[in-house]
Amino acid sequence: MAFMTTSTDKTALPSSSSSSPTRWKYDVFLSFHGEDTRKSFTAHLYTALEQKGIFTFRDDEKLERGQYISLELLKAIKESKYAIIVFSINYAFSNWCLIELAKIAECMKENRLIVFPVFYHVDPSHIRNQKGTFAEAFVKHGEDPNIHIKKIQTWRAALEEVGNIAGWHLHDRDESTAIKEIIETILSQLNRTCLSISGKLFGIDSPVDQMIKNLHRKNSDGVCFVGICGMGGIGKTTLAEVVFNRIRNQFQATSFIDCVREKSIGYHGLISLQKQLLSQILEEEKINIQDVREGMNMIKNRLFSRKVLIILDDVDKEQQLEALTGNHDWFGPGSRIIITSRDRHLLKRHVDYIYMATVLGHANAMQLFCWKAFKNPYPKENYVDLCKDFVEYANGLPLALKVLGSSLYDRGTNEWESARDKLKENPNREVLDILEIGFHSLGVAERKLFLDIACFFKREIKKDLIIDLLESSDYPPHIDVAILVDKSLLTVCDGNSFSMHDLLQEMGKEIVQRESPEVPGRRSRLWLLEDALETLSNNTVSAWISQGINLENSYHLYQFLKHLQDIFPPYMLYFVLLVL
Repeated sequence: MAFMTTSTDKTALPSSSSSSPTRWKYDVFLSFHGEDTRKSFTAHLYTALEQKGIFTFRDDEKLERGQYISLELLKAIKESKYAIIVFSINYAFSNWCLIELAKIAECMKENRLIVFPVFYHVDPSHIRNQKGTFAEAFVKHGEDPNIHIKKIQTWRAALEEVGNIAGWHLHDRDESTAIKEIIETILSQLNRTCLSISGKLFGIDSPVDQMIKNLHRKNSDGVCFVGICGMGGIGKTTLAEVVFNRIRNQFQATSFIDCVREKSIGYHGLISLQKQLLSQILEEEKINIQDVREGMNMIKNRLFSRKVLIILDDVDKEQQLEALTGNHDWFGPGSRIIITSRDRHLLKRHVDYIYMATVLGHANAMQLFCWKAFKNPYPKENYVDLCKDFVEYANGLPLALKVLGSSLYDRGTNEWESARDKLKENPNREVLDILEIGFHSLGVAERKLFLDIACFFKREIKKDLIIDLLESSDYPPHIDVAILVDKSLLTVCDGNSFSMHDLLQEMGKEIVQRESPEVPGRRSRLWLLEDALETLSNNTVSAWISQGINLENSYHLYQFLKHLQDIFPPYMLYFVLLVL
C-alpha cells in the first residue's frame, strides 16, 4: 500500500483501558465538510467503501430524522473501528466538523479508533499549525461569544495531533487512484485477524497497562525494544498476545512469532523464522533466503522504513535475536519490538525496558482456577476448602492453575481430595515439563546450585546461607546466584534474601528423585528424614549422595545424628548437614 506520508508520521499508540475486545457497529466513520466534498470526492469514496462491503457511517445517510445530531454523531464515532477524515479548505469553519474531530482524537487515545486522514487540496502543515484557511477559521471561532476558549484549544490540539498522522495527499493526484489505495488499506486492516487467546483472563489489566507505558517511554518516532521476563508458565506469552491485539492496528505491518526456542533448532531453523517474519510483514508468500546472513540483510533492507510491530515469543539464545531483530536501525520510525524470555541477562543486552512478570495474587488465582474447574470464577459449595488447597499449591502460577483446574472439571469431591493428596508425591507432569526447560538451560555448576537450593532450602532464603553454601562446597569460583535470578529460577526478595517458587522446588526435587526412583541412597541429595534413616539403616549409602542431606528441624537432626552414631564408624560421617 502506498501511503502518502506527512512530514512527521506520529500515529499514536493507544493507552490501555480494558482487556475486553470492543464490538464495533461500523467499520468506518466518514468525517468531511459537506459543501466541499459531499457530492464529489466523499461521495465516490463512500460508494467504493459500500461496494466492498465496508460498513460506513455518513451523517446524511445514517441519522434518523428528529434525533439530536451531535449526540448521534458522537455515538457513531465511538462505535466505529476506523475514521477517515477528509480535510478540505473549509473543514475548520464547521463547528460540527471540529466537534467530530475532537471526539475522534479522544477515541483514538482510548484505543477505540484508528484514523486515516485525507488531505484534499490542503497542506498538512496548515492543519497542524492552523495556517491559511484554518487560521481564518479560528479567527472566526475566537470572535464567536458562544464558543468557549477551552473548546477552541481542544480543537487546535486535535488538528495538530491528527494532522501529524500519515495519510493521502490529493493535490495533483488522480482521485480514483487514491480511493483505490484507501479501500485496499481498510480491507487489509479488516482482514487482519487478531490472535486467538483461549480462555478467560484474570489479573491481566495491570500488566497490560504497564507494558503500554513501557512502549510509550520512547517518543513516537523512536524504535523501542521491550522485554517480558519471568519463569515458565507465568503468562509471558498471554501478556504478549493481549498487548499485540491491543496495539496491532497502529502499525503498517505486524508479525508474531511464537515458540522461537523450539522452531530455531536445526540448521534451517533460523532461516525458517526469518522467512516467517518477512512473509507476515511484507504479505508475500514466497520468500527466498539461502542462509541466515542473507536473511538478516533482507530484514534490514526491506523493513528499515516500515513502522512495524514484531513479537518474538520464548527466546533463549543470542543468535535468535541477532538473526531476527538485530538492531534498532533495522526498523522504521515508531516500530515496537516485544521479546519474551526466561533469561533476563539475555534481554538486558537487547531491549530498552524489561517488564518482570509476576505470579497472580490470591483473588485472581482463585478466579482463574475456579474458571477452569467450574466455568465460573467462584468455588462451588462444598469445594471452597479444596479450591484453597489447590490455589495455595499453585502459588499464583497461571500454568499450574489452568492445568490443575482443567483436570478437576466435572469431578466429585472424593476425586478432588485424591488428586490433592497425590500432588506432593506425584507433581503434575505437564507443569513440571514446562518449568524444567529453564533448568536445562543452565550450565553444570548452575544446575548443581539450583538443585541444592531446591532441595535444602525453604521459602525465604537468606543471602548469607547461600554464600556459606558456595564457600563450603566445591563450586567453581565464578559461580554466582545471580545466574539463577537472570534465568527466572530465583527471585530477589530484598537486598538480603531470595525466594524460589514452590513448584520450582518441586521440580528440582523431582529431578533428583529420578536419579534413583526406588533407592534413595543412590540419589545425589536427601531431604526427607525417612529416606535418610532408611539409607543408613540398610547401609545403602554410597558416593551417589555427593551433595548432602537436609533435615527440616532440630528433632529430626537429633534423631538422625543418634542413628548415625549407632550404626556408622566415624569415617563415614562425611555428610553435609544443612539445617533450616
